[in-house]
Amino acid sequence: MSSRLVLISGKGGVGKSAVSAAYALAARRRGERVLAIDMLDGSGLGAHLGEHDLTFKPRPIGEGLEASTIDRAEALLEYLRVQVGIPAIATIGPAARAFDALASTAPAIREVVTIGKVLWEVKRGVWDLVVADAAPTGQIGSYLRAARTVRELVASGRILDQVEWMEQILTDAERTNLVLVTLPEELPTVETAETIEWIRNEGVVGAITVVANRVLPPLEADVPESDGPVAEAAALHQSLWEEQQHWLSQLPVDTSLPYLFGTHTPAEVAERLADFLEAEG
Repeated sequence: MSSRLVLISGKGGVGKSAVSAAYALAARRRGERVLAIDMLDGSGLGAHLGEHDLTFKPRPIGEGLEASTIDRAEALLEYLRVQVGIPAIATIGPAARAFDALASTAPAIREVVTIGKVLWEVKRGVWDLVVADAAPTGQIGSYLRAARTVRELVASGRILDQVEWMEQILTDAERTNLVLVTLPEELPTVETAETIEWIRNEGVVGAITVVANRVLPPLEADVPESDGPVAEAAALHQSLWEEQQHWLSQLPVDTSLPYLFGTHTPAEVAERLADFLEAEG
């Protein structure tokens, strides 16, 4: 079984975790077996999946979907046991202290252990799709390049073998897709464009998809010429829509997700966004 990977990044505040959860939910609806992983603290993805206490061990979120978060010390233990062949350490404390010491002296260790856990779940072939709520765009480059950084430092041996298969998965366009979530606003647009340029220059990931979130629909009628709150609201909507269209034109947007009017819980937002992703196929 060949698993696929979707890494989802974006500037802080653009709805990255909501889109991550929506991707996972849409895939589950298609009948795929899905693992959703939060690469950071687990709170954002967990809230949008209706599960606030994600752990390192995947937890079922309905049929066909499991979710987890990455604990770096536990990920290191698993890496040492499964990948390097070192027997399990009795407690997490010594491993955590050893990991902190190693990470403070060796470049890219924190990042390679974190993304390595995600890539290991892809390599195992248990899932049809692995969806990772990844680091924001300001940090994602260090994770995507971590395996290459380690490879440039290690001449041979088992560690080199590990980072080579990580790079192979990341750079395979048939298996790995980086989804960049943005808003049709100036700062997210500029940061997304810079991230796209950097990734294309570095060649660290197979494919890129750009998702614009919170996009306003066009007005269905002309702006009223009379004064009053309705005319003011219509004029404001039209002005905001035109500004959004300007920023959308600056990026190669593949998918637009709507602005959800009203009050919604994080889980409701993810379900609604999954509806749109599912409709787009």
